[in-house]
Amino acid sequence: MNPVELTQNALAAPAVEVSVWALFWQASFVVKAVMLGLLAASIWCWAIIVDKIVAYNRARRSMDRFEKVFWSGQSLEELYRSLTARSNEGLAAIFVAAMREWKRSHEAGRVSFQGITDRIGKVIDVTISREMERLEARLIFLATVGSAGPFIGLFGTVWGIMSSFQAIATSKNTSLVVVAPAISEALLATAMGLAAAIPAVLAYNKLSADAAKLGSRMDGFADEFAAILSRQIDDRS
Repeated sequence: MNPVELTQNALAAPAVEVSVWALFWQASFVVKAVMLGLLAASIWCWAIIVDKIVAYNRARRSMDRFEKVFWSGQSLEELYRSLTARSNEGLAAIFVAAMREWKRSHEAGRVSFQGITDRIGKVIDVTISREMERLEARLIFLATVGSAGPFIGLFGTVWGIMSSFQAIATSKNTSLVVVAPAISEALLATAMGLAAAIPAVLAYNKLSADAAKLGSRMDGFADEFAAILSRQIDDRS
């Protein structure tokens, strides 16, 4: 076939719409399933990101308020009574759990310094672990999408290109007008995989660092409060 005929075939080929929406509807069932899965994963990732940003900001403000009250000189007994009537998170949860164990030990007549200290330490550790589980909940989904998203998109691309070549072989038409839309459909899956993965990776790194900072803050308060209770146990012994 000479160049003139190729040009005539290209001009005679029907115009193909190459918008994102059109490419999606023209894709095969497998590629559509990959795209829809990536779209759903991306939406869920953004929901998690927004929820965690709000939750972490709320946790920081709550810790700031609690520390302000705690170090204001208010009696530990009064603070404990004011907090037991409501649900607590973060530093307040650690404080209430430690005070509860401290009061139980004294009410039961247990005056062993080492025993009380060990029990309070274990209660604090368990409370911090629960708080960290709550803060880090669903972050693993961001990591999963960030690592697997590009490969899922690549799978859709490979499948789409394979289907395109099969269609080209069947029609025996290698015109660019015919090939380009089919390749675009396949590459759209990779683009969606990257669009889902990149924000997920960035958000996971940032949110993990924020959760670690909140955890360090709880650890620091736990050490300081354990030292305060230790001094009070010494005074009562």
